[in-house]
Amino acid sequence: MFEDKVITCRDCGQEFVFTVSEQEFYAEKGFTNDPSRCPQCRAARKQNGGNRGRGRYDRQEREMFPAVCAACGRETQVPFQPREDRPVYCRDCFSRRNNRY
Repeated sequence: MFEDKVITCRDCGQEFVFTVSEQEFYAEKGFTNDPSRCPQCRAARKQNGGNRGRGRYDRQEREMFPAVCAACGRETQVPFQPREDRPVYCRDCFSRRNNRY
């Protein structure tokens, strides 16, 4: 059913063989796509976190700004620059006002 396939790595451009045993393993796991990276590039990507540019893991910490809650007067931090003409609420007061979270 399976036979060895020669695939070109999308990262380094080298050809690699996707063996019959690897294809059987992929099929057992339910993987439907052939690998697009050679074993060396897959290992390097895995070691470096793998998810470059996707997901929450690569995001930098969001800058937080000090503010005073307009409802309870408690000091809080918000992820935006507060403006004088708009009220700012702490997490608890914001949740109560918006009935979420």
